[in-house]
Amino acid sequence: MNEETLHHTHDRSVSKARFLAKFQRYGNLLRKRWWILVLGIALGVAVQYILSRYAPASFTSVGRMIVSIKLAIPEGSVYTEELSNFLGTQAALMQSGIVINRAHARVTAQRPDAVPQSVSLKAAALPKTTIFVLQGTGADREYTQAFLQAAMEEYVNLKKEMRMHTSDTTFTGLTEEVVRLEKDLSKSGDDMVQFQSTNSVVLLQDQGNSAGNYLGALNNRLAAIKSEYELLQTLTLEQNLDRQQQSSGVLPANDLAERTGQGGGDRSDSDYLKAKQQILLLKADQQDLGQYLRPKHPKMMALSDEIARRERLLDIYRQQSADQLESRKRSLAMQIENLQKDVIEWDAKTLEISRKTAEYQRLKANTQRIQALYDRLLATLQTLDVNKEISPESVIIMEKASPAFADRPALSKKLTVGGLVGAACAILLLLFLDRLDDRMNSFTELQDLFDESVLGQIPREKEKSVGGRLGLLQPEDTRHAFVEAYRNLRSSLLFMNEAGERPRTLLVTSSIPNEGKSLTSANLAIAIANTGSRVLLVDADLRKGVLHGRFGLPAEPGLSEALIHGLAWAEAVLPTKFPNLSLLPRGSFTQRSSELFIGAVARKFLAETSAAYDYVVLDTAPVMAADDVTSLAPHLDGVLFLIRAEFTSARVARAALELLYQRQVRILGLVFNAVRPSSGDYYYYHKYKDYYHKYPGAESGEKLKAQSA
Repeated sequence: MNEETLHHTHDRSVSKARFLAKFQRYGNLLRKRWWILVLGIALGVAVQYILSRYAPASFTSVGRMIVSIKLAIPEGSVYTEELSNFLGTQAALMQSGIVINRAHARVTAQRPDAVPQSVSLKAAALPKTTIFVLQGTGADREYTQAFLQAAMEEYVNLKKEMRMHTSDTTFTGLTEEVVRLEKDLSKSGDDMVQFQSTNSVVLLQDQGNSAGNYLGALNNRLAAIKSEYELLQTLTLEQNLDRQQQSSGVLPANDLAERTGQGGGDRSDSDYLKAKQQILLLKADQQDLGQYLRPKHPKMMALSDEIARRERLLDIYRQQSADQLESRKRSLAMQIENLQKDVIEWDAKTLEISRKTAEYQRLKANTQRIQALYDRLLATLQTLDVNKEISPESVIIMEKASPAFADRPALSKKLTVGGLVGAACAILLLLFLDRLDDRMNSFTELQDLFDESVLGQIPREKEKSVGGRLGLLQPEDTRHAFVEAYRNLRSSLLFMNEAGERPRTLLVTSSIPNEGKSLTSANLAIAIANTGSRVLLVDADLRKGVLHGRFGLPAEPGLSEALIHGLAWAEAVLPTKFPNLSLLPRGSFTQRSSELFIGAVARKFLAETSAAYDYVVLDTAPVMAADDVTSLAPHLDGVLFLIRAEFTSARVARAALELLYQRQVRILGLVFNAVRPSSGDYYYYHKYKDYYHKYPGAESGEKLKAQSA
């Protein structure tokens, strides 16, 4: 595949991963805050129940009306309108303020003792029909029925008024338009008569054709003469004579006369050519005689005299031909000038004839258009019935307003609506809380928020050891995904693609407490020790270190005694049950750990331990909890920064990393801890756990492989 295809495939994979990560994030949010959704639904149902319980009683009356559409339009006319638009317009008119106000006034007039009340009026057309169902809802049973009946009757009256007004307006408008068109038609006829009185239409047409043909002929003749004149301007006398001699043998006599303006050429031109030919013959004879006669010989002298006489005669002929050529040029120039005047004159005549012809066609077309409009409107007036034929529809009350009945919508429907509204509000609240929550749920979110390399993902493990804490890695550990995650982290450290020596002094930290850094540092040390390397695990959290408890060893003496009281650190190192792994516990609690890590004693301790062991792993306090890490980390080869899934805030983690970068600390990478195994972008060994069930010896084989490495 080419680079563009690979790039496109990568973009699709990234988009899919982000979608799955977002889907998982919302799933986790709903799983953790499900009670918000339940509470929202419960509140919505409760509010709807209370409103339904204490809502005042209402009564509903129903009536039906039919609106029959019939259109009377002139024959040949086209009328189109969507039925849905028409029905919607009628429904809006039935519920308009005019109809409602008139209905209230009508009820008051019919029942003076009735107290006006608010009545809700709704109108809707039945599907695929023009039957309208009107529904009135109010607090009084009798008033609601009377109001709905009055509303239907007032709608009928309103349609009649609109129809009469429309008919009168239509007739008046058509009459005024007919009168106006009569005036326009009369004026157009007068213009035609006036034009024809001063111009003969037939003559204009004949003149236009003749003038066009004659003007074309003039232009052709002018072009031919101009071409002849320009050619004579460029030719010399000799070239012109040669041209005449050649054309005289090719062109017919009449064509030659037309081209040159002379009949078959001029006599002097032929004499000139004849004299020139004779001179050439005499010179040839002179040359032949000169071979055996002397120049003073009488024959030679006679030939010389004859040649001289012929040359003088040739000069005379040449001058006559030159004069004739100039005369021909002047004649052609005069012809061009006269023809140009004729072309201009006839061009003006042609334009005038064309203008008059166009004026006549315009007057004729205008008269025909006005006549057509006049005939059409006159036919419309003749077929127009003001009172009936223009009626676009008729309205009939199909069913009168029914006796009002108690309107009690189904309680289940109201409760369902309330529950849906409550669920929608709860979902909006969950989305708002998610916007405020910047904790990372998946590997994809971690990559989008941080530029640092992710060295490993530690899956969330539910199996707890005695005491409610996760246990350390064991030789025959059945938590396969958990174990393989630490092996993967170990390999990432041992085979880093960075320049320089492999980091041997490692510091494991996090931004805030309870992110699992102590367990991670212990298990990482165990995983490295399984390769055969000598590892020292140091509990550098002098405030709340707990590594000794995980290994079942005493806390004192330890690192604090070595840094404060000058105890040799080697005396405080304790062996563990894991081969090649030793532990230096924290020692006694102290609040001066930051000052201790800055001093020369701490630097000496790090130098000695790195010389005595292959790897030194330090577990420290969180970055944001104390200044211990920022004081100690610059003296080590690198730092592993731990981030706990669904727990660590991205803003807090970024702030902790910035503090480390300010101290020029080398960040080896991130460790994503407690990742939910069901995460869409977690593709580690838990999805292939059957592999370990089938091959029980895989664990021991992995040990041998690690030791050989």
